[in-house]
Amino acid sequence: MPLTLQFGRFRWSASWSMTVLTLFGVVLFILLGRWQWHRAGEAETLQQAFLEGGGARLELPRGSTAALPRYSGVQVRGRYDSLHQFLLDNMSHAGQPGYEVLTPLRLADGRILIVNRGWIPLTQSRRQLPDVSVSQTAGSEASGRLDNLPRPGIALGHAPPAKDSPWPKYTSFPTMADLSTALGQPLESQQLLLDARAPSGYLRDWQPPGMSPAQHLSYAFQWWAFATLALVLYGALNRRRLPAATPLVAAGPRAGGGRA
Repeated sequence: MPLTLQFGRFRWSASWSMTVLTLFGVVLFILLGRWQWHRAGEAETLQQAFLEGGGARLELPRGSTAALPRYSGVQVRGRYDSLHQFLLDNMSHAGQPGYEVLTPLRLADGRILIVNRGWIPLTQSRRQLPDVSVSQTAGSEASGRLDNLPRPGIALGHAPPAKDSPWPKYTSFPTMADLSTALGQPLESQQLLLDARAPSGYLRDWQPPGMSPAQHLSYAFQWWAFATLALVLYGALNRRRLPAATPLVAAGPRAGGGRA
């Protein structure tokens, strides 16, 4: 039996299946909007941390970098290991494919920090390794922001460095444990995004990952608009105008019906 209501000359009637489907869609759209709203807050916090990390640079303290917040601005001194570098594959810039160059930096206390020296374009032949050499003299300085290694997208997968491949080793969205295994030495838990003004680097147009807060908010309002539209269509498509009632005409006297 359909759900039926009557308002004056209008009758509203909808099947229970349509009612349940509409309510499900409305609740889903509202929840998706709330999720995007919260993502906007997270993106704003991340963006603010990224901007603050571009300010003053502090000496990297002793202990693991895991204790430091993401995008912390630091400066370090050590020796680059030019012989054992990684080429982070599936990295594009302005639509052009390329690599990000990850170079180990051995600090004075023995720790090894992975320095992301920036992006280089893809070579014409993958068999030809790009020249990413860097001075290995002691006393090399590096400054930048601490960050996590990039995570794979939907269409891109995780590929650790191959054991038998030559250096520099190609890799796609590795973990720090993957790089540590390939290098045979423990590494700090975060990489260093080398400053754009620092020497020994390539293209470094660092940006916080993901969408901007404004984009998340626009998606939130879009989902809530879908919820409103579903309710409007649900109400409009199930409303019917009742036909006007035929007025009753009073019977008058018949012609010639009187007595002579």
